[in-house]
Formats: sequence, structure tokens, C-alpha cells
Amino acid sequence: MTDKHVRAIFPGSFDPLTNGHLDVIERGIKLFDELVVAVGRSPVKNQLFSPEERVEMIAELLEEKNMPGVLVESFEGLTVKYAAEKKADVILRGLRSLTDVQYEFQLAMTNRAVAGIETVFIMTSEQFGFTSSTLIREVASLGGDLSNLIPKNIHERLKQKSVPPDSGR
Repeated sequence: MTDKHVRAIFPGSFDPLTNGHLDVIERGIKLFDELVVAVGRSPVKNQLFSPEERVEMIAELLEEKNMPGVLVESFEGLTVKYAAEKKADVILRGLRSLTDVQYEFQLAMTNRAVAGIETVFIMTSEQFGFTSSTLIREVASLGGDLSNLIPKNIHERLKQKSVPPDSGR
């Protein structure tokens, strides 16, 4: 058996990155030699942070956490094409619920059929099973406390970006 360097990509919009995403990154790097957090550029999705802002925030967090072997960059287009460009061995995905399983299973099967790349799933830790970037954006827009759901540096940037709805004054 040879010692093979295994590179994984963890794709997502990460708008913003949550503690659930961070949990998958921290656990994923224990499984792979290199992990690329791949911030997707979507022309269709309404985005709170630009891809450049998301890459910058995640890079700050990775530096703060001292996570060698984890890189962050943005990409556009098909995830499997990006994975091939990066010579990734696997795609890493986090699962929160049975709803995620159904969607991710179909996606993994398609990725394997189209590009021959395997997908590795990590169950999100139970305390993050309900967290999503969409939920974070919604709670932020309503002025809710997100300090336990997203990393501190991202929380600070989100507070600067978010404007709570008019309180009627």
C-alpha cells in the first residue's frame, strides 16, 4: 500500500460560514491531508457577502484557528470541474438531517457518474444540526443574537453588514 496524499474540497456558498461549517472543516482536516474550502460564486443566488468577502473572512478564521492544510478560494461553475482542476480526490459534504441526505445522495451519485469523483459525508455535530446560512441571514435581518451560531470574526462582519428592519419609529 502506498502513502497517497489525499486532497478534498468542501464546496458551498458559505454566505456566511456558520459554526456548523467550521465543525465539518475541523473534523474533515483530520481525515484528509489537504482540504480546500471552495466558496462558490452563484449568479443565481442573492448573496449577502461577495465571494471575495467570504474568502477573506474564512481565511481570517483559518489563520486564527491555525489550521495548516486547509486552504480557501472561490470558484465558479460546476463543482466537479473545479474538483478536477484542483486534482481533488473527494468532495466533502456535511449532513444535518434526513432532508440533506436525500439531496446530497442524488448529488453524490451524479458527481460520481459525471466525473468519477467520490463524496465523503460527515454528520454535523448535534448542536449545529439546525443551523444554515439562510437561517443566519434571516435572524441577522431581524436583529437576533447569532454569537453562538457563527464564528466571532464573521459575526462582527455580519453586524456591520446587517441592518435590522425598521422598528416603526
